[in-house]
Amino acid sequence: MKNTALTMTHEALGAKMAPFAGYKMPISYEGVTVEHETVRNGLGVFDVSHMGEFLIEGPNALDLIQKVTSNDASKLTIGKAQYSCLPNETGGIVDDLIVYRVKEETYLLVVNASNIQKDWDHISKYNETIHAGMKDISENYSLLAIQGPKAVEAMQALTSVDLAEIKFYNFVVADFAGIEHVIISATGYTGSGGFEIYCKNTEVKQVWDKVMEAGADFGIKPIGLAARDTLRLEMGYCLYGNDITDETSPLEAGLGWITKFTKDFVNSEALAKEKERGPSRKLVGFALDDRGIPRQGYDIVDGHGKTIGIVTSGTMSPSLGKGIGLGYVPTVFSEVGSKIKIQIRKNAIPATVVKLPFYKG
Repeated sequence: MKNTALTMTHEALGAKMAPFAGYKMPISYEGVTVEHETVRNGLGVFDVSHMGEFLIEGPNALDLIQKVTSNDASKLTIGKAQYSCLPNETGGIVDDLIVYRVKEETYLLVVNASNIQKDWDHISKYNETIHAGMKDISENYSLLAIQGPKAVEAMQALTSVDLAEIKFYNFVVADFAGIEHVIISATGYTGSGGFEIYCKNTEVKQVWDKVMEAGADFGIKPIGLAARDTLRLEMGYCLYGNDITDETSPLEAGLGWITKFTKDFVNSEALAKEKERGPSRKLVGFALDDRGIPRQGYDIVDGHGKTIGIVTSGTMSPSLGKGIGLGYVPTVFSEVGSKIKIQIRKNAIPATVVKLPFYKG
C-alpha cells in the first residue's frame, strides 16, 4: 500500500483508512451522511493525492492530446481545463480525465489513480509516432479538493488572486497558503463548488494546515472518499470502473458532449457510426419509488421480471432521502419517466428514470 504525504495526518484525525487504488486512503471520519452534508451546505476538504498527473509538453503536445482524447483540446486557452476521455480501439473507454492547458505548449493531464499505468501505456503507444514530451509526475504531486458553497469566502485569505473571479473549469497558477506556484482550479467532483489545489508533496502539509485554519470559522471538516462517492452520484457524474469501463462507449454513457467529431482521434470513425445509428443501450439515472438501496451489480428488470440491465452505481441519497442509482438499460427504457424495477435480493423495487443531476442544489 502506498501512502499519500498526508496519511499520518488522516490517521491522527481518526480517519477510517482502507486500501483504494493501491493507496491507503481516508474513507470516512465522522460518517458518510454528516460529511456529505458538510460539503453540500458548508465546506469540506478531501485528500485526493492518489490521482495521477502527466505533463505533455513541446510543439507536438496538442497533436498527441487531440489523438488520444475525445474532446477538442484545441479549444483550450492557457488557464482553462476540459473534461475528456481516452477512447480505446474497441469502442470503450480507457479512462476519463481532465486536461489543463498550463502554458502555450504544456498540458497537464489528471487521470484516475487506478489507471495511471494503463493510461501512460496507452498514451505512450500513440506517442511513438507523434514524439511529444511526456512526464509522469504523479509520485511528486499532491491534490486537495476544497469543496462546498463557503469555499471562496473561506479560502480568500490564503491567496492574492480573487477566487470569485475563477470561473468553473478555469484555473490559475498563483500563491496559496504561503506556497508559490500552486494550481488553483475551479473544478471538483461534488457539484457544490470549490477548488482543487495541486502542489508538491513537500508542500501539502503546510497547505492542509492553513486550509484547516482558514476554514475553521466556516465549519470546515476533513471528508473521506465515501462521501465523495455519494456527492458525485447525486450529480450523476460517472465513476471509472463502475459507470464507464473498457466496455462502455462514451455515447452510451451520455458523454457525447465530450466526443467531438471535428477531429480524428482513437476509434473516432467507429464512434461516429455508432452516433449515426444511435447506441442500443444508455446509462440512465433512476430513483426508487419505494424504500430500498440500489447497489452496483444489482439487476434492472422490466415489468415482466426480465433482466434488461445492470446497476453501475447506487446509494441512499443523503440530500434526497431516497435510493438513487445509475445503470445501463436498452434505449427504449431510457426516456425520462420510464418505469423499471431494481432487483434487491428477492424483491423487484419499482423505480423511475429521472433527469440528471439528481441533486439540483
